[in-house]
Amino acid sequence: MLKRRMLVVGAHSADFVWRSAGAVATHTKAGGEALVLALSYGERGESGELWKIPGQTEENVKRIRHEEASRAAAILGADFQAFDLGDYPLEIGPDDISRLAELMRDFQPHLTLTHPAKDPYNPDHPVAHAAVARARLLTAGAGVDSGFRTAPPAEFLAFEPHQPELCEFTPSVFVDISEVFELKVLAMKEMKAQQYLQEYYSQRAEHRGNHARKVTGNKQIRQAEAFQRLLPNVVDQL
Repeated sequence: MLKRRMLVVGAHSADFVWRSAGAVATHTKAGGEALVLALSYGERGESGELWKIPGQTEENVKRIRHEEASRAAAILGADFQAFDLGDYPLEIGPDDISRLAELMRDFQPHLTLTHPAKDPYNPDHPVAHAAVARARLLTAGAGVDSGFRTAPPAEFLAFEPHQPELCEFTPSVFVDISEVFELKVLAMKEMKAQQYLQEYYSQRAEHRGNHARKVTGNKQIRQAEAFQRLLPNVVDQL
């Protein structure tokens, strides 16, 4: 049986933990394969605690962030890679798009998760979204026979941003993460450079669990993560 493959692309190395750790753990627990890609380490704009250490250097911050994200991904049953493109600003050129598209062709994900297209408070997140959207289209070859290696189009979803109302994020999918919530907590604890976010995203999981219960009537759901489909899904019947 073919394993379903999930690709999660974040602008910074910790983005996947806060927004999709439960979905990743649920996916791998069901026998799927997951790859987490960070376009940058967030070494400049998202590592404030690390910069409080006397004599700190950018290369050491990157090393620590890579180790944190690798451990967090392993807890969830996923692999971690980083492109190290720099942050604040994250700038992605044609060669970087080609590199991302080639990764997609190699991995051939069934499902791709990334940031929404809009974020008024974080300049790197929309850049990451645009890069993933473009690479995905290039990878699929526009659905026609192409003169280069392609991969089947993946489902395309955005994970929940920090300020959903300001990012035009409307949930269209809730993932029940009740059984793997403790794994998400453990993964979040690995991101020591951003400890202040652990409580926020634990509470957000509880809030989305409440919403998922109301949608389904399933009182067993305790925690959930929210996602927005960016393209229609195709089914055999309703």
